[in-house]
Amino acid sequence: MGNLALTLKSQGKWTKAEKIQVEVMEKRQLLLGPAHPDTLTSMANLAGTYQNQGK
Repeated sequence: MGNLALTLKSQGKWTKAEKIQVEVMEKRQLLLGPAHPDTLTSMANLAGTYQNQGK
């Protein structure tokens, strides 16, 4: 799912990418914990998408 979101982001499909990235981040937080490196990567990816949208 994370890879799909990054692909959508690279295609400029910000809204779709954001939706998937939020889901990935939430699931990783639940399964891995908030400080796990993969969770933090998800947060960084989502932050990049927000930045590209001017949020």
